[in-house]
Amino acid sequence: MSKGVSVVVFIGLWLGTIQMVFSQAADPVTPKSNSEYLLLDKGLQYRITKSINSMYNFDFPTAERDFAVIMYQYPTHPLPDFLMALGYWWRIEVDVTNTRFDDIFIRYLDRANEKAEKMLKENPKNKEAAFFLAAGYGFQGRLYSERQSWTKAAFAGKNALKYMDMSRGEEEFNPELLLGDALFNYFSVWIPENYPLLKPVMALFPKGSKQLGLQQLETVASTAFYTRVEAQYFLFRLYASEEKRPYDALRISEYLHSKFPNNPYFHRSYARHLYTVGRWTESVEQSYEILDRIDQKQYGYEANSGRYAAFYLAEYHYRIGDRNEAKKYYLKTIAYGEESESQESGYYLHALIQLGKMATADKNKAQARKYFDTVKKYAKRKHPAHKEARDFIKKNKL
Repeated sequence: MSKGVSVVVFIGLWLGTIQMVFSQAADPVTPKSNSEYLLLDKGLQYRITKSINSMYNFDFPTAERDFAVIMYQYPTHPLPDFLMALGYWWRIEVDVTNTRFDDIFIRYLDRANEKAEKMLKENPKNKEAAFFLAAGYGFQGRLYSERQSWTKAAFAGKNALKYMDMSRGEEEFNPELLLGDALFNYFSVWIPENYPLLKPVMALFPKGSKQLGLQQLETVASTAFYTRVEAQYFLFRLYASEEKRPYDALRISEYLHSKFPNNPYFHRSYARHLYTVGRWTESVEQSYEILDRIDQKQYGYEANSGRYAAFYLAEYHYRIGDRNEAKKYYLKTIAYGEESESQESGYYLHALIQLGKMATADKNKAQARKYFDTVKKYAKRKHPAHKEARDFIKKNKL
């Protein structure tokens, strides 16, 4: 998990939300009996399996037609509005710097929250209503923190915690609620370890356990109905960046890509984890496919995914000694990074450094200096790339 990810993400989302997503990682269940809560209605779960899989696979028109039917059938229930919001969240997730879906995402969440609040007002013991409110405020907190709207994020996170506590006690909700507990346990320890200034704040919360959090995430990833895919998403990110378990990260991302082959986030994560463990040929194959889908303008495949794919291809060609192809894809990495306004990303900065070294080897010191000056422009002074650029300029008298 990048240190640059905002702290309020964790306070507002990781600690609060149950991240209720209606994802079907397993085969559809057979309808058995209806529940007093629509959320637990087995018949409805069976009906929406295909539409939810369509959403995760970035076939939003198919998914949203089905969600609209549910909205027609249950006009006062928060479920259909929440599902619509979830579809827009995944559009955002591909490139969180893109704000064009923010307003409609928040509108659907607000509508879902309003309906849930009305249900709760009519029946203060309605745990399903509290369940939706915890999820809705959790997602709002996540977006607001990404947009550095700290006050809104903190307010949303506080509400998410409140409603998550209210939703406890319904046995059938327990596997889904466990995701919130898992994230709390892990990040309540992670935050003070990585942000010492927040130790006094975190002291106000119960003591967590990173190991227990991971165990709970693994349980949710294998047993939950609604939150299974989301738990897998968190697991592969934690395994890759925090827990140094790259093969476990690869295992999960490979499964998710095979299950949802048109989801660009899962696709590029799979390519990344192949690259990380040294399965170069397969990473190259996936990277070429990502770039091809961008060229074909396949929905969801854009510059952010291109930056990843181009970098892996550049690294591969550099390692096998094909300088021309390496330069071609380092330049593509730069172009995609600028298109997605990701100039502070590690891949963008490393591509500049490699291009600077190549230009130096080609006796083009003026061009090399431009590459290294660009690194210094976008990298913070304490960033390793900034130091490497300074040292290279000095050593080679650029």
